[in-house]
Amino acid sequence: MEQTWRWWGPDDIISLAHVRQTGATGIVTALHEVPAGVVWMRDAIEARKRFIERDRGLGLRWSVVESLPVVEAIKIGDGDLEPLFENYRISLRNLASCGIRTVCYNFMPVLDWTRTDLRAPVTGGGRALRFNAHEYAAFDCFMLERSGAQNDHAPEVLERARAWFKASTPDNREKLLANIMAGLPGAFDRYDLPGLRTMLARFKNVSSDRLRENLGRFLRAVIPTAEEVGIRMGIHPDDPPRPLLGLPRIVSSEEHLAAILALHPSHSNGLTFCTGSLGARPGNDLPAMARRFADRIHFAHLRNVTKDPDGSFEEADHLGGDVDMVAVVRVLLQEQKRRRDAGAEDWRIPFRPDHGRELLDDVGKPTHPGYPAIGRLRGLAEIRGVMMAIAQLEGLPTEP
Repeated sequence: MEQTWRWWGPDDIISLAHVRQTGATGIVTALHEVPAGVVWMRDAIEARKRFIERDRGLGLRWSVVESLPVVEAIKIGDGDLEPLFENYRISLRNLASCGIRTVCYNFMPVLDWTRTDLRAPVTGGGRALRFNAHEYAAFDCFMLERSGAQNDHAPEVLERARAWFKASTPDNREKLLANIMAGLPGAFDRYDLPGLRTMLARFKNVSSDRLRENLGRFLRAVIPTAEEVGIRMGIHPDDPPRPLLGLPRIVSSEEHLAAILALHPSHSNGLTFCTGSLGARPGNDLPAMARRFADRIHFAHLRNVTKDPDGSFEEADHLGGDVDMVAVVRVLLQEQKRRRDAGAEDWRIPFRPDHGRELLDDVGKPTHPGYPAIGRLRGLAEIRGVMMAIAQLEGLPTEP
């Protein structure tokens, strides 16, 4: 599989030279400075691509766009959306003209990935992203004061949430708000509590069924263009894979993924298979899901989580959590072989190590939450070892 690395652009404190030292050759990035809904101009795409490839000795290429964002108006489904669809189509054409053929996107309303603790301590002094169910409930019920929120949380979680809120200081609450907002990178908005209430109100009448209908409308508008220009689009699962702040989530389970692929039959309508996001939902069988949807997996995020009975979870070592990572990697390698044997020109599946822990000298550095160098380097090395061992034992292709 193609080993890739998420890079946040020229201002990322992890340089391209450092990325190459990890063993990755593909760059996963975006024009984060361009607001959602605005066309990605070809000149800007070419400039970023040249920046990535300017040192020929590094051998890097812009492999995957993550993400080409979908604006909230499309998810809500109101008004004349054709101008927004057209902007998205133009961006896809511009990316394809620059040789970039894989695009990751998500359809999560309002919030992207959500955690309550960005630096939870782990054994030996490292730090990990964590979602504490009771802190999320405290935010939902007692800070945001969302109507009906208390009905969405288990009694024992709500009891702990009430105790946390009663003992919390203004600084504790401000930090919790900041942590929950941290999953919105680049040009996305951060909300204060009134702003978040306003955004949630816009989704008041958007049920799961309606959100899925709106996704179908989006796919019908853009997938024909993606197919025409040879772009593979991969929707990212919900993170966490559960309703959040009363908002529907429609990319959380095997049933959800099957329904999304059925919305448009084109091969360009595919998946970003994120083992951490899907792995945080009890009952999701990740190897089985990978086997079922293998031919529509265009990109993979390989990370692991450890779940708690109350709905909390924490980012684990890449080989150390609840997901059977070895089994997932085996499925992806087998799918690669199938593609190669079928004569596919671009048969490699790009993957990246996702959400590493802060380890060693990375602890406390101002990297994007979940994206320290050493933790991801460890994850990539572990997955590379698994990949090479399986490939050697089963005679599967491993060319980078």
